[in-house]
Amino acid sequence: MKRIINGKLYDTETAHELCELESTAYVSDFEWHETYLYRTKKGAFFIAGVGNAASMWAEPCGQGGHTNGEGLRVVDDSEARQYMEAADCAVDEFAAVGLDVVEG
Repeated sequence: MKRIINGKLYDTETAHELCELESTAYVSDFEWHETYLYRTKKGAFFIAGVGNAASMWAEPCGQGGHTNGEGLRVVDDSEARQYMEAADCAVDEFAAVGLDVVEG
C-alpha cells in the first residue's frame, strides 16, 4: 500500500515492518482488522492495514453507514512506542528503531 501524506511517500513495500497491532476480533466480526506498524528508511513511523466496517479502517458509505476499508496513518514516536510495547517487542527492537528504553 502506498500513500502520499503532506508531500511524503509512505510505502509498505519499502518500509520495515516492526510489529502487528493485534486484533482481538474474529475475521467475521465487524471490529476485525489486520494492521502493522512500519518505519520508513528516513525514520518515520506509520501504521497500515485493512479492516471490517467497525474497525479503524472502516470507510463511510451512504446513509451514515460504514463498510470495510483500508488505510495508512502516520504516527509519532510516542504512538509507535505504545504499539511496540503492546506487541511485546524485545528491548533490542526498540533500540534498532531509535526508541530509548530505560530501566524502571
